Amino acid sequence: MRIGLLADLHANREATEACMLALADAGCTQWVFLGDLVGYGADPEWLVDCVREQVAAGAIAVQGNHDAAVDDSSIQPMHEHARAALEWTRGRLDRSQREFLRGLPLQVVDADRLYVHASAAMPARWAYVSNALAAWQSLQATTQWLTLLGHVHDQAVYYTGATAQAIHFQPVAGAVLPLLPSRRWLAIVGSCGQPRDGNPAAACAWLDTGTRQLGFLRVPYDHERAAAKVAAAGLPPSLAQRLLQGR
Repeated sequence: MRIGLLADLHANREATEACMLALADAGCTQWVFLGDLVGYGADPEWLVDCVREQVAAGAIAVQGNHDAAVDDSSIQPMHEHARAALEWTRGRLDRSQREFLRGLPLQVVDADRLYVHASAAMPARWAYVSNALAAWQSLQATTQWLTLLGHVHDQAVYYTGATAQAIHFQPVAGAVLPLLPSRRWLAIVGSCGQPRDGNPAAACAWLDTGTRQLGFLRVPYDHERAAAKVAAAGLPPSLAQRLLQGR
């Protein structure tokens, strides 16, 4: 079975559609959404409905901090533009869409895999896994062979070595990694809806459970259209610029 992995979709319809098409072309027949369906982008209603439909058909989705913040004002995004986008998003979603986001689990265990938005060590505190120490702490919080997450918008892989530490590997677009069963792994699949590494192409990944391979993709999409929709919605201009520049 090949599973399509998408994280940090951030209400970006164009990026989500492009990634799902590319992953389907790569042979994916199942889907996992690793949180932050909303926030920043101009299509929160469409995104929630899309993921809700996939979940009804058997997909897995976990809650991200932006999803949780829709109904919990105590969860504050990090900067004022994120807060402005969150307030705008609240006004766009209907009751059933908000209930769907509120009901998403923080993490899901599926066979030998853990799906979570942020660190498994502190999933409700939305801790970032941005270095080897944080990856090690997340790996120590679970017994699963593979942890898959988002939150950090860049793609990254960490694995256990012979010593009590995690080793970092930086994947490139098109990379296919064999995940040795003798090690434990943590992979960050990158942001579909708001890449921040200077490349505006959407990021996603796939997992082949039969061959134990993990593939990383960068998918060009109409980011100019997505940015124009953000601007037309009256959202902060910096959010449109981020889509254009991939930063």
